[in-house]
Amino acid sequence: MTTTAILPERGLSDRLTATFWRRPRLLLVLLLTPPLLWLGVVYLGSLAALLWQSFYSIDEFSGMVVPEFTLKTYAELFRPANLDIIIRTVSMSAAVTLGCAVLAFPIAYYAARYARGRWKAVFYLGIMLPLWSSYLVKVYAWKLILAKEGIIGWAATGAGLGGVLDAVLAIPVIGGNSLSTSYIGTFLVFVYVWLPYMILPMQAALERVPTSMLEASADLGASRSQTFRTVILPLAMPGVIAGSIFTFSLTLGDYIIPSIIGNSANFIGMAVYQFQGTAGNIPLAAAFAVVPILIMLVYLTLARRAGAFDAL
Repeated sequence: MTTTAILPERGLSDRLTATFWRRPRLLLVLLLTPPLLWLGVVYLGSLAALLWQSFYSIDEFSGMVVPEFTLKTYAELFRPANLDIIIRTVSMSAAVTLGCAVLAFPIAYYAARYARGRWKAVFYLGIMLPLWSSYLVKVYAWKLILAKEGIIGWAATGAGLGGVLDAVLAIPVIGGNSLSTSYIGTFLVFVYVWLPYMILPMQAALERVPTSMLEASADLGASRSQTFRTVILPLAMPGVIAGSIFTFSLTLGDYIIPSIIGNSANFIGMAVYQFQGTAGNIPLAAAFAVVPILIMLVYLTLARRAGAFDAL
């Protein structure tokens, strides 16, 4: 006598599992649809609205937005005051990127070539730890450090270097009453905040440099400086460019650090904030916001050709 096995009735979860197993593309579509909708509607939609409003203008008499297509707002970017803002921002971004690269390279090289085991863990902890603290707390802490009565001024006076600090602050354009009200202070805070974003891509690129190439360079009679110029630096350049993408773009759009550290000179981020807020000139704010986007599109195109994305 044979008995027939009675299987329990399949529930909804079992039927869904079987359906997704038979149709894996359906599962892929369901998983990708929400983030793609968010990207398309919220992110790309806001960028499209921003670009669209940049072609509007402001009526000079009423102060109201005129919703008619015009290039008048973009022409205002070439006024001396607005052009100075763009040049100032791009110059600071380039200087911060260069400063981060100079400081990050020896740190990344040591981590890639010599740090092992626990020391490599300490390296990653030391690089990532500043990123865990509040952005505003770090900036305001630096404002106190760079103030005229801050620790740097106190240390310089105690070491008999107060005259040197005053001479540096007396340099035209970049100087000021104190480090906290000068472009030097703004530069220092930018470098401190963005330095980890330069170190990590550099370290990843330097770890990919084969040791055999360094040994071959030494066997062929190259000095350490020659090996650095002809072997290490070219192979590490994608990591340098990858790190510069972060430091350059983040400095280009930041408005918090320039508004807290430095003088009252405007940067692009501050101009966007002011024009869309207190001034109410949304078209000009949108036109200013398009400038970093265009600059980064060109920068990313050049970085891709240089193979920088391989080091990300």
